[in-house]
Amino acid sequence: MGPEETAKLAKAVNILGNFCGPRDIDKLTTAALEDKYHIPRVDVAVLFGGSILAGGEVFAEILKNQLAEKYIIVGGAGHTTETLRKKMAACLGRDVSSDACEAELFNEYLQEKHGLSADYLEKESTNCGNNITFLLSLLEKEKLPHDSVLMVQDATMQRRMEAGWRHHAGAGLVVNYAAYKVKVTGSEKGLVYEEEPAGMWIMDRYVDLLMGDAQRLQDTPDGYGPKGKNFIAHVDMPPMVREAFLYLQKFYGVRKANPAYAKP
Repeated sequence: MGPEETAKLAKAVNILGNFCGPRDIDKLTTAALEDKYHIPRVDVAVLFGGSILAGGEVFAEILKNQLAEKYIIVGGAGHTTETLRKKMAACLGRDVSSDACEAELFNEYLQEKHGLSADYLEKESTNCGNNITFLLSLLEKEKLPHDSVLMVQDATMQRRMEAGWRHHAGAGLVVNYAAYKVKVTGSEKGLVYEEEPAGMWIMDRYVDLLMGDAQRLQDTPDGYGPKGKNFIAHVDMPPMVREAFLYLQKFYGVRKANPAYAKP
């Protein structure tokens, strides 16, 4: 593949990445929340365990800056968990339990790296759908207010997580803050990251995850919106994003849900 085609690939990947991984505020500060939403903190901040390691650093910053009343980490075992276990073991410089769930792994990271801890861990969910429904069950069980929620998820899945919340929870403020922002460029070796966040996916896996979510976000018979499987609220997908997805389909497949983790 020549440099011109590689550059087109990189541009398409970045379009999907920016769409799938929104950040609604520029900085994780009370000033940023007050400026945009007129609140000094949210009711609940949530880290979803499907994220790469960089999500742990983002959540630590949220905790340090006291941006929420309560802090929750959500995640049992799903299709990204084994990768997280390996990356976490390398990061912490020790073995981690082979059956440790995502919420436990990220809480250990916070404790060992920052001396911090979440208020609650949700340890049973296996996918983006029941990440939300199990989170809502925890919030209701503990009688925690959740009119405003700050969500941190892997950038490939952030927009779908918000759409899942809107589908199941309805009203309320959701502040998106994807775990990372990356820019992909073309090189003689193919696609590369300009800067690589901690624990970042290999390139093919990153594109695979983006393609899977771009498919799911579409409100079509094949998507997860109301006109499809009705797992998430309607998402407006700009034509530019749809075109980038169709272009990348010439080179990449679309990830299907793993039935082992697809329970509702």
